[in-house]
Amino acid sequence: MRILLATLLLLSAALAGAQPAAQEAPVVVYGRMVAVFRTPFLGLSPADRAQRTQQALSDLLARGGPGEVTVQKEPQGRVILIDGALALILVPQDADVLRGETLDTAAAAAVQRLSRVVADTRESRDRGRIAWALAYALAATLLYLLCVAVVVRLRRRLHARTVAWVHAKTQRAQLAGTPLWHPARAELFAQWLLRVVSWVLLALLSYEWLVFVLQQFPRTRALGEQLGGFVLAVGQRIGGGVLHALPDLAVAVVIFLLARAATGVLRPVFERVEQGQAQVAWLDRDLARPTRRIVNLGIWLFAVVMAYPYLPGSDSDAFKGMSVLVGLMITLGGSNLVGQAASGMILMYSRTLRVGEYVRIGDTEGTVVDMGSFTTRIRTGVGEEITLPNALVMGTATCNYSRAVQGAGYIIDTTVTIGYDTPWREVEAILLEAARRTPGVLASPPPIVLQRALSDFYVEYRLAAQAVPETPRARAITLHMLHASIQDVFNEHGVQIMSPHYLGDPQEAKVVPPDHPYAAPPRSGS
Repeated sequence: MRILLATLLLLSAALAGAQPAAQEAPVVVYGRMVAVFRTPFLGLSPADRAQRTQQALSDLLARGGPGEVTVQKEPQGRVILIDGALALILVPQDADVLRGETLDTAAAAAVQRLSRVVADTRESRDRGRIAWALAYALAATLLYLLCVAVVVRLRRRLHARTVAWVHAKTQRAQLAGTPLWHPARAELFAQWLLRVVSWVLLALLSYEWLVFVLQQFPRTRALGEQLGGFVLAVGQRIGGGVLHALPDLAVAVVIFLLARAATGVLRPVFERVEQGQAQVAWLDRDLARPTRRIVNLGIWLFAVVMAYPYLPGSDSDAFKGMSVLVGLMITLGGSNLVGQAASGMILMYSRTLRVGEYVRIGDTEGTVVDMGSFTTRIRTGVGEEITLPNALVMGTATCNYSRAVQGAGYIIDTTVTIGYDTPWREVEAILLEAARRTPGVLASPPPIVLQRALSDFYVEYRLAAQAVPETPRARAITLHMLHASIQDVFNEHGVQIMSPHYLGDPQEAKVVPPDHPYAAPPRSGS
């Protein structure tokens, strides 16, 4: 027997050296991989060797017997026997050199796996053991169905309670009387989350039940062990990854905590300057809020850059691809956004506008109520709030009525055109009298009247005065009352305002008589 085996091994070694390397072929019996052939033997490819070995093992296992597995060492390889009968032969080329495997370790692993196959085969012929396996599987199935029923019933009970709890929480979570969450959407999200949790539990229960049942029977035990090992391997891989990432994640958390502490330390300083409780030479009160935002943004950007290498997965291809995608989106779609933000910074730090000032930007006139990073909001005082992009404000001439005043208030002005037949001194006196009669217009500094142009048919007069109202609506009403006073005073002096559409002198002066200041409203049906 020894001479025959030695001859076969020598012949296989010679043939293996003469033939090119072939593909690996595993030997699988009862769902278990016993060994892997990686080299030809006696002119047979690894696949043919595996097929013949599987057939030989099936025949040996079908005979029964003690099932003792032994290994016999030969100079050219290792021979594995079952009850003294040849089961398979491993040669040195069958060892996985890349994984550091030797012929002895490969033979020992094959003996261990083959012993388990023999035990499963012996167990499959034991009717008592099969009966116990069926009993265990039936009990596990009943327990599984009971757990499924409990999960389904518990989900139904929690459904009503969750909906009521979410409804109560959404009613309390309000900002300025407006709910932060829509009750219907919050309830839908809670139901979806509860359903997902229940399905995850049912999937885990089903998986554990399947693994347990498969492991009870010899024919399917290997498959059950593979399924259980897969989950265990995934859990170990995830757990190992989490443990490996904890030190780097701790460093990133420390960096973010330091950034938060820095912004928290600087916040009271900026708030005191903004509220006027403190003065800093390099920081104006009006610029305290935007400066605080810029400083906070710089601190957090610096923290993100410093913590980026320590974030889990930052060196992965997926993370790098996501970074490239975000950068491309910002490059393509953020040019206008960056331009608006830059315009907002220029407006704030050049102090072109300030909140509370009365300005005219293009055709828009009103009070500046907010200056953001991207837009400027102006309230006209007649129920309108106009939002202007900062880039538009930067590219448009701005007339500021609040900057050159003495003390509080703003400049209010209006323009009228009167014919050359009315002395300019009389027109000036009329306009000054109208300003004096208007509530809210200050007597000091005194209003002024300027002749802006000598046109073809009339003289253009401009009245400028300082008013004290601060709210946008009060300013609009003050201008309305000034126009009403101008008309009243001109009517009192019999001076008509007919420009700019001047065609000729009328036969009667176009003024309102003193005894008839307004006509009665028309009646319906008349």
